[in-house]
Amino acid sequence: MTDNAVYKKLQNGSDIRGVAVAGVKGEAVNLTARRVAQIGGAFVTFLAERSGRAAGDLKIAVGHDSRISAPELKEAFLQGLAGQGVAAMDCGLASTPAMFMSTVFEEMQTDGAVMLTASHLPYNRNGLKFFTPDGGLEKADIAKILDIAAKEETVPGGAADVKEYNLMGLYTAHLRRLICKELNMPETARPFEGMHIVVDAGNGAGGFFVTDILRPLGADTAGSRFLEPDGMFPNHVPNPEDKAAMASVKEAVLKNRADLGLIFDTDVDRMSAVLADGTEVNRNALIAMMAAILAPDYPKSTIVTDSVTSDELTEFLEEELHLVHHRYMRGYKNVINECMRLNKSLVMSPLAIETSGHGALSENYYLDDGAYLAVKLLTAAAKARRRGKTLASLIEKLREPAEACEYRLAISGTTDVQAYGAGVLDGLEKAALDARIPIATPSYEGVRLCFSQGWALLRMSLHDPDMPLNIESREAGGCAKIKAAVYDLLKAWEHLDSTALL
Repeated sequence: MTDNAVYKKLQNGSDIRGVAVAGVKGEAVNLTARRVAQIGGAFVTFLAERSGRAAGDLKIAVGHDSRISAPELKEAFLQGLAGQGVAAMDCGLASTPAMFMSTVFEEMQTDGAVMLTASHLPYNRNGLKFFTPDGGLEKADIAKILDIAAKEETVPGGAADVKEYNLMGLYTAHLRRLICKELNMPETARPFEGMHIVVDAGNGAGGFFVTDILRPLGADTAGSRFLEPDGMFPNHVPNPEDKAAMASVKEAVLKNRADLGLIFDTDVDRMSAVLADGTEVNRNALIAMMAAILAPDYPKSTIVTDSVTSDELTEFLEEELHLVHHRYMRGYKNVINECMRLNKSLVMSPLAIETSGHGALSENYYLDDGAYLAVKLLTAAAKARRRGKTLASLIEKLREPAEACEYRLAISGTTDVQAYGAGVLDGLEKAALDARIPIATPSYEGVRLCFSQGWALLRMSLHDPDMPLNIESREAGGCAKIKAAVYDLLKAWEHLDSTALL
C-alpha cells in the first residue's frame, strides 16, 4: 500500500481515526507519530489557504482525551505545528466540544483546534477531530488535509512556541454561568442544592462535570463512578449506546437513590441519562426529552433526527409537542448540516440529534456537546423540582415500539460496494412496489418499507461494506414477520448476505 493510500485509509467521514497502539492481533499501527506530525503540518497549510493568512500568524489549540497514546501523538502534532511556525496552545485533557469553544472564547479566539480522540473505540485506537470558528470540518476538508499530509513533507520543529492553557477552566465556568442564567440566579448561587446527581464518565474525559460543574453548584454527587481518566477503559466502554455502560450508570442511580444519572462518551460530545426510577433516557427517549425541553421556546419548530428513529417518537413530537419530525441521514455531521440548512431557509430548527446521543442545538453553535445537553437536562430538572414535578413528566406520553432489531447484511464478491448497494436499494424499491408494500416518502437515506405491524429500513453503511437493516414493530412477533417479508425481497441478490434474516 502506498503512503498516500495509508493516509486515505485514516479518513473516517469528517474525522481521522486509526490504530495507534500495537498489541491487538490483526490490527497494525497506522496512526503513527510521524503521520500525526505530517497531519499537523497539513492542517496549518489548510488553514493558511482557507484564511489567506501566513502560517506564522495562526493560533491553534490542541487537546486530547484519556487514551494511552495521547501524550505521544499530542507531542507529534505539536511538533508538526511548530515546524510550520505556528503558535500552539496545549490544552491538555479536554473534551471535544471545549476544543471548538477555544475558537469562540475571547480569551483564546484560536484560528483552529484539534482534539485527539477516537470517541468510544477501543484503547488501541486514536484519531483527530478538527475545528475552525465555522465549526467542525467536512468530509472533503479531511480528504484535503490527508492529501496534503501525504504529499508535503513537514519538518517537525521544537515545542518552544507551545503554551499550556487551562481551556477546561474557561469552558466549565461558561457552563456554570449558563445554568445560573437559565435559572435566574446569581453566578455565586448553588442551584442544585438538595439534588443528588451521579455521573459515570467511563474513565474518559468527562470527570470534570462532577468536580467543576455539579459540586460547585451544590449537587450531591456521591456514587459517581469511573471519573478518573484511564485510557485502558478498565470498567466499561465509555459509550451511551453500550448496554453495559448504561447498566453501570443505572446501577449507580438505583444503588445511591439518586435523582438523576448522567453518562458521557470518552470525549464528551455525547450523553445519555437515567431517571430516579431507573428509566433510561437514551435513543428515542433522549430525543423526546430534549425536544420537550426546547418546545416552549421554539413552538412548531422542526426537530432533525437520524433515519432510524421510531414512529412512536414521531407521534410524540408531532401530536404531543406540536413539532415537526424530520428524519434525515445517519451521521452526526449530516443531521447538523441539515439543521443548519433548514434555519438558513427560514425553517426554525433548534435541534439536530442522533439516536447515538450526538445532539447539537442551534443556540449553541450547532455543536454536538454532551455536556451542553446535560446542562439543558439539569436546568429542566431544577425547574420541574420547583413545580413539584420530575423530568419523567416531560416524556410520560412517549410510547416505545414493542420490538426493535438490527441486522448488518455484508456485501462481498464485488469490486464496487457502493454501486452494488445502490442497485440493491433500487431493486428493493421495485420489488416492494410489485408486492404492493408501501414505501415511505420522502426517504433521505435508503428505502423504508411500511407494514401493518411497523417498518423496515435498509440503507448503506456510512463506513463499512454492508447494509444495515433496521426493523421495528408495534406488536410482539411483528419483527419476525417483517424480517421474513424483507428476506423474500432480497434473497435474489447474490453478493448480499441475507442469511441473517432466515
